Amino acid sequence: MQDPLNDDFFMKKALGEAQQALEKGEVPVGVVVVAHGQVIARGHNLTETLTDVTAHAEMQAITAAANYIGGKYLHDCTLYVTLEPCSMCAGALYWSQLSRLVFGAADEKRGYRHHQTPLHPKTKVTTGVCEQEASQLLLSFFKHKRT
Repeated sequence: MQDPLNDDFFMKKALGEAQQALEKGEVPVGVVVVAHGQVIARGHNLTETLTDVTAHAEMQAITAAANYIGGKYLHDCTLYVTLEPCSMCAGALYWSQLSRLVFGAADEKRGYRHHQTPLHPKTKVTTGVCEQEASQLLLSFFKHKRT
């Protein structure tokens, strides 16, 4: 069983990454990848900065984690992300064979669950960690964008 206090601790680190995205004018989504209690990779959205639709926070973090590990599989890793992954990111997580996914806010329109994109069968999922903080960051970003 996972320790919910650890989940909050690491999700707050992902929220810090989301804040960095916000400061760059990016959609505020942040990620940390944890292995054996240690953050091994970080990422936040860079789609505007890199003019690359694939530069989602998860994609940045998957690449960084694989580089850290020295292999393409993220066995024994947990990815903490502030927003439910999209289908593209869920596909990458599937191929990385991630052990565990933890996300904050649900994405009712673009999330992998809405589009029924599968994760790896061995990936365990925990939802709603720091959901209020993650949702508020996104809501305030889009409210500001529309005014």
